[in-house]
Amino acid sequence: VQLQASGGGSVQAGGSLRLSCAASGRTSSRNAMGWFRQAPGKEREFVAAISWSGSTYYSDSVKGRFTISRDNAKNTVYLQMNSLKREDTAVYYCAAGPISSSYVLSYARYYAYWGQGTLVTVSS
Repeated sequence: VQLQASGGGSVQAGGSLRLSCAASGRTSSRNAMGWFRQAPGKEREFVAAISWSGSTYYSDSVKGRFTISRDNAKNTVYLQMNSLKREDTAVYYCAAGPISSSYVLSYARYYAYWGQGTLVTVSS
């Protein structure tokens, strides 16, 4: 499975961006999909995930501002980011994997496939 993330860019605080992640290769609608991010000098952290059944999960820092969704027909997952803050600045990575338990969706090590990352810069 290959993942291609896009949609990053520069935006002012309070603005919005929509990230996309297109999967190709041996894709499966049974894969969970997730978004992680890594800010300069910090470790990669969980942002959001969507299970194969469509259940969604968010980190506390983005809950209420970000929305993850998936279009299985297009093998694409989206991350709608609203009310962006400077602290959202990071490289955003999409990930996929045959994860059946929702309890581990926030852990990067359970994802088998990773995209290349797309940079989001939020300025004040």
